[in-house]
Amino acid sequence: MKDTVNQLKEYLIKHDIKPSTIRLKILEYLLNNPIHPTADDIYKSLLDQMPTLSKTSIYNTMDLFAGKGVVKVISLDEKEARYDINTCLHGHFKCHVCERIYDFPISCDIQTPQELEGFAINDIDINFYGICQNCKNKERRIWKWNG
Repeated sequence: MKDTVNQLKEYLIKHDIKPSTIRLKILEYLLNNPIHPTADDIYKSLLDQMPTLSKTSIYNTMDLFAGKGVVKVISLDEKEARYDINTCLHGHFKCHVCERIYDFPISCDIQTPQELEGFAINDIDINFYGICQNCKNKERRIWKWNG
């Protein structure tokens, strides 16, 4: 466990972030739960371990992490920001039924559309929305059972 804490500290220092107990706990949570959590999800998950934790601390830490490249902020709908510990280029699929978010790989050689030639592109987000295979299969079983 001590080695893990030291690795987390080194990771934060490498990203020019001063390690603190809250920052280490949040980073550990993100690494162990790559589920694209909201700040509220993180808060609820860590509150039992850290009873003095505040939502403001979570938001401030996530803003710091995003600014230093530790996490990527993803907005798959207008009402909430989610945090992705995987900062490598990849896409997201959000299921409208279960609301789970799935990652999928993207080729690094994406062609820049001709209309954007000369633009400075800082980031790429590719998001798909629909019904995941698990929810589709559940729906089929219900229709089979009722039919």
